[in-house]
Amino acid sequence: MPTMPPPDTAPTRHDPDVLVIGGGIVGLFCAYHLRRRGGSVTVVERGAVGGPASCSYGNTGFVGTQGATPLAEPGVPAQGLRWLLNPESPFYIKPRWDPGLLRWLWHFRRACNDRDAKAGFRVLVDMKKRSLEILRELCASDDLASTFTAQGMVLAFRTPQGFEKACRSVPEAVANGVPLRALDPGELRDLEPDAEFDVHGALYNEEGAYLKVPDFVLEFARVLEGMGVEIHAQTEVVGFETAGREVSRVRTTRGDFHPREIVIAAGTWSAECARKLGVGFMLQPAKGYSVTVKAPRNAPRRPVLLGEGKVALTPLGDRLRFGGTLELSGLDGTISRRRVDGILRTVRAYLPRMESTETVETWSGFRPCTPDGIPLVGRAEPYRNLSVACGHGHIGMGLAPAGGKLIAQIIAGERPDMDPAPFRVGRHGGWAPRRLRR
Repeated sequence: MPTMPPPDTAPTRHDPDVLVIGGGIVGLFCAYHLRRRGGSVTVVERGAVGGPASCSYGNTGFVGTQGATPLAEPGVPAQGLRWLLNPESPFYIKPRWDPGLLRWLWHFRRACNDRDAKAGFRVLVDMKKRSLEILRELCASDDLASTFTAQGMVLAFRTPQGFEKACRSVPEAVANGVPLRALDPGELRDLEPDAEFDVHGALYNEEGAYLKVPDFVLEFARVLEGMGVEIHAQTEVVGFETAGREVSRVRTTRGDFHPREIVIAAGTWSAECARKLGVGFMLQPAKGYSVTVKAPRNAPRRPVLLGEGKVALTPLGDRLRFGGTLELSGLDGTISRRRVDGILRTVRAYLPRMESTETVETWSGFRPCTPDGIPLVGRAEPYRNLSVACGHGHIGMGLAPAGGKLIAQIIAGERPDMDPAPFRVGRHGGWAPRRLRR
């Protein structure tokens, strides 16, 4: 990327140095790090930034070092088959003939082994730690301070088997920099005196943190605009033009752009966008649900992960959000009442005496998942000026800050802080480059 004037003096231009396609948490962090390096940056978003159609709108906002275990790990395929028989289970695959899904599941099954899971865990923990450092620095400002909370996280387990299995994972997690410690029910009561858990034990991660969404996304977008980033909402990419090995024009519903560099960071829609350029990669939309209620008086003060039930709880001031499930059903946006009921039933099982309150919102959104659980971050061959940042799955809030920095370093020609090899875009195959126009 060419040397540019400092961010506060750079001119506004319609044809930016970098065009970021996607205004979710990943795209915004790409724009943030690129702008800090002095280039002019424009973001286009097909809907409203931070709006209900965005995955950055209704999730639980977990960040910090918790949750770095890849989705693909030993035992998941067998557990998944058992869950498929339960319509309220945390995991569901909608039966259908979909060659893309079948290829994804084949690669997913291959990744479910001890070696790849441990390697993926180390990569994701490192990325999460780097992201937490970025968030702490960024959210020290008055504009974003109220949207970031870092007071630890609880992982609760109802059964002796679940708790014992979790405790066996603690030494390896601690060795990789995740500060976990075990709590018996009495210690959990001391930590969360207002909440009454029906559990066998819990783990506590002092680096657990969360972002209040969509508040963080909306305020972060305003911060970026103050830095000189142009953000165009309701602007959908409809096509591209190429010249040799470069993308020369991006056509949108609100005009054309001629950027020097393009970053596709459109979440689940990244694969569809890339296919317009003849580029393919392994990505599946995993639908998740959240239920936001008025906060009961005896709700937990900290974020909580209900271990066996795979449900997350986030306190949001006068609201409380429950989030969970992973549903591979394509881009079907229908909200399943049975799956929502499954989330609520899980919450009641772990917190049986928590008061019932009014539901404020029920939401579902699509999380872009790769077969091995590692995001796609890097250059997209065969083009010289096209990069991709997507596939952050259900932990995108906790990976996006470092992923955006990696993209900015690659585009600027800097030596990356992280090894980019695990994130390479073509690692699963799936490339279908079209004949390039000269």
